[in-house]
Amino acid sequence: MSDAAKERLDHYLVRTGFAPSRRVAQELVERGMVRINGRRSRKSEIVGSEDRVEVAATNRRAVIEPNADLPLEVIHEDAAVIVVNKPGGMPCHPLNAGERDTVMNAVVARFPEIATVGEKPLEGGLVHRLDNGTSGALLIARNRGAFEKLRDAIRAGRIARRYEALVAGSIERKTEIDAPIAHHAKNARKMVVGDRSSANPKRAGRAASTVVEPIRQVGEFTLLSVAPKTGSRHQIRVHLASLGHPIIGDTLYGGPANEALAHGPVWLHLCDVAFDSPAVGHVKATAPLPPDLKKLLG
Repeated sequence: MSDAAKERLDHYLVRTGFAPSRRVAQELVERGMVRINGRRSRKSEIVGSEDRVEVAATNRRAVIEPNADLPLEVIHEDAAVIVVNKPGGMPCHPLNAGERDTVMNAVVARFPEIATVGEKPLEGGLVHRLDNGTSGALLIARNRGAFEKLRDAIRAGRIARRYEALVAGSIERKTEIDAPIAHHAKNARKMVVGDRSSANPKRAGRAASTVVEPIRQVGEFTLLSVAPKTGSRHQIRVHLASLGHPIIGDTLYGGPANEALAHGPVWLHLCDVAFDSPAVGHVKATAPLPPDLKKLLG
């Protein structure tokens, strides 16, 4: 067989779909999960068509599977980061191997290098998350250096985020909600306002602050501009519900059901993000409202 018909084992594993990248391929080899002609292999080994390559499928590392059939609206793209407009009702990333109907499945189909950027195989370069029901701007790093810088920035509060929310009732003035967020004692799906006086850290919760400002009245509802100063799980949803103004469609926190939002979305949208891209400097990205949310504004 000619040399041109042979290739390195890690290249072969990527080309044939056993691994999404050379790095993952090399990890498979180093963990003893790849055998050539029945023997343990080396990542630099050369294989040809006469060789029998076996991969231990039962122990294969979970990876994000590309799904080019899903819609993907990219609202910013540079060499370090992309920002996509996440649909409401769609999860950000798979929870288990084999799941294919999340934002990251669509992202990896178009930007395959993103699959192996981050710390967790099923999250790729995802910098932050949005709840399944929330729509809007989602930051995704394209390389490891950008991922680390953007993760540091979001932890330090250097990435500005502005949401819009449609809530029950009337809010007439700008308000800052300063209340800790804690896990619900019995329902793993829910969060609650924490008890600052509790000596138990789980009941006391994490400090959280959200600034809400009315934009306009929409019938019996209020359209709000919302700026979270912190990033606790379900923070905006819990804070607004604690004021007696739950988000439309957010039935988990007492929000009124709406037929237009019956398939997963709630009326909470991350409209604007502002951050420093390692590639191009300061960026402000705006995510247009999805049609189902816009329709409820009349």
